[in-house]
Amino acid sequence: MDSDIRLTLRLPAALHARLTEHAKAERRSLNADLVYLLEGALPASASVAAPSGGEPAAPARPGGYPGPPVT
Repeated sequence: MDSDIRLTLRLPAALHARLTEHAKAERRSLNADLVYLLEGALPASASVAAPSGGEPAAPARPGGYPGPPVT
């Protein structure tokens, strides 16, 4: 977990409530569900752009969070 980034995020209360309910329905923590939703919303990329500091970006975590239940 040393490579994880902590983030303070401001959300409208109604959106927070929707996200909390979604995470509960999917049996995930709010954090895990947010990561899952964000990873699904972004296109898959073989490479990640380097940050402005010139250092290479860390590779994306390969499926580090559980997906939806398999039916």
